[in-house]
Amino acid sequence: MVSRDYLLKNTPAGLLKEFPFLSSFFAGQTFGFELKAEESLQQIIQEMDEAGAEDNAFDAENFLTQLHDFITQMNAFLGHDKDIVESLTIIAGKDKSGHPEQFGHLVFNKSTITSIVGPTGSGKSRLLADIEWVAQADTPTGRSILVNGEKPLTDWRFASGKKLVAQLSQNMNFVMDLTVSEFLDLHAKSRMIVNPEHVVEKIIDAANDLAGEKFRGDTPITSLSGGQSRALMIADTAMLSSSPVVLIDEIENAGIDRKKALQILIGQEKIVLMATHDPILALMADQRIVIKNGGIHRVIKTTAIEKVMLEKLEKADKKLQKLRTALRSGEIIDENIYQD
Repeated sequence: MVSRDYLLKNTPAGLLKEFPFLSSFFAGQTFGFELKAEESLQQIIQEMDEAGAEDNAFDAENFLTQLHDFITQMNAFLGHDKDIVESLTIIAGKDKSGHPEQFGHLVFNKSTITSIVGPTGSGKSRLLADIEWVAQADTPTGRSILVNGEKPLTDWRFASGKKLVAQLSQNMNFVMDLTVSEFLDLHAKSRMIVNPEHVVEKIIDAANDLAGEKFRGDTPITSLSGGQSRALMIADTAMLSSSPVVLIDEIENAGIDRKKALQILIGQEKIVLMATHDPILALMADQRIVIKNGGIHRVIKTTAIEKVMLEKLEKADKKLQKLRTALRSGEIIDENIYQD
């Protein structure tokens, strides 16, 4: 948190270097701070006589309050307020029949993956919604969500610029008439990124590493396929979103490299939760939640034996992907297709 004393000791130039978004704040002031950019705010205020303050409609106390509030709000919006989420905790609620869930609490740490499995209609989406809403025993399940082991501040629920969760749904449909680069540049600039061109290029490269078919920065986003759209949003969420938690619904249907997608997300220290029917994705996770009748029925830590099974499944899946690529390329399928 930036104190008023810290602001007074700093110069306009120093504050602009630390908080580039202050350029718009200073530009809105009637007093020309750029003329005394190397003097401390305290010096500037002390040197301003009563007549000068009146001519510029300048009130020192009001100015400091507005400056302090502006920095606080922008840092919260940009995710720079040091309010780092190390863990997320679910306090047990009840299933559809009103029976208590058979666990006390469940903890998710950053850079970990948790899969959510269960039949269609079992309540996977309800669990994701509880987390996204940061439920406080005020949803049909009666679950509560803690942030860093404590009841979260209300801004995690209600502040427009401070979202605990970024959700990637099954359908990613763009309606804006922009190219990929223009869309990403817009997002990067809204986050006050210092070097947006570099970030845009990095996101496009990462997305193309996930997608089955490559696309360019000048590709209209409305022309992207479902798999390309999902790849773009995963890379964008990993590198630009300030939300510490990512909820993914059935990534197996996206037509992308699932393993690389998860590695990108946890590499950015996100807490990743994914609803899935795919055994490979389920076993890639550190743990999996089994949903039954709307409640958390069981929590299973991925075992060493399951990791061995995962390696076998990944080898089989690699061969299947090779077969799909051959079919799409118009190749003749024979026994040689399965040879490494």
